Amino acid sequence: MRHRRRPLPTSQPPLMAHLRTTVWGPAEFVGLPPYRLAGKGVLAGCLAAAAIIGSTLAGAWYGVPELADGEGGLVCAAALALYLCVARAGRALVGIVTLLGVCLALQAPQAAAGMVLAERGRVESAVVTSVEGGPAAVSDHGRYLCSVIDQDGVPLKTRIWRGCGRATRPGDTLAVVSDSKGRVAPRGQETGASATGPLRGLAAWAAALMAGCVVAVVRSYRLSGTASGSPAASASGSGAPGDVGAALR
Repeated sequence: MRHRRRPLPTSQPPLMAHLRTTVWGPAEFVGLPPYRLAGKGVLAGCLAAAAIIGSTLAGAWYGVPELADGEGGLVCAAALALYLCVARAGRALVGIVTLLGVCLALQAPQAAAGMVLAERGRVESAVVTSVEGGPAAVSDHGRYLCSVIDQDGVPLKTRIWRGCGRATRPGDTLAVVSDSKGRVAPRGQETGASATGPLRGLAAWAAALMAGCVVAVVRSYRLSGTASGSPAASASGSGAPGDVGAALR
């Protein structure tokens, strides 16, 4: 299917046209975007989301702290931003996509840890030694935090908030899920947890990242290497519509 081409803008001042092209991308087409560009955007978004989530999950599974903490995901988000800059996408869209990638990378560690614990975690009973936090606490989102010891009396380095509530007192027992290989920090047991459940919370972020990539790549479409505000474009814009069509051909 052949797409109609948008004539170079003639009514906008060169500066405004340049700012529009730089900030949002030129998008020099009329009607539906070229399918090739839409496919590139979908592919870039899918690869970026898979790389961010996959690197974090691999770090949690194999015990690589740099990947498990989301640092690898941040590198993937930066690589995506670099690709969009090379493609000359609009700077505003590059910033939006980069922000979505960073948010996905920051959300991925908790989901990856939950998936690892759902796969190979073992449930143990832990005894509460102290309870802190609550709605009055500014930090920790108002959660109650329980310090616990395992069955051997060894204190856990991580305080538990799942299952720890206002009615919890020292001496109570909590069900704690621990990694059988000790690569993921223990956490309180969640009822009905599944292996893929933790990753469902990342679906919205991944979908938003993919949509942002599609828009950024599609709007980077240019008819030629000539910018809208260049002298050649200005000369074409000052002629008749037929002259513009001849110049595009």
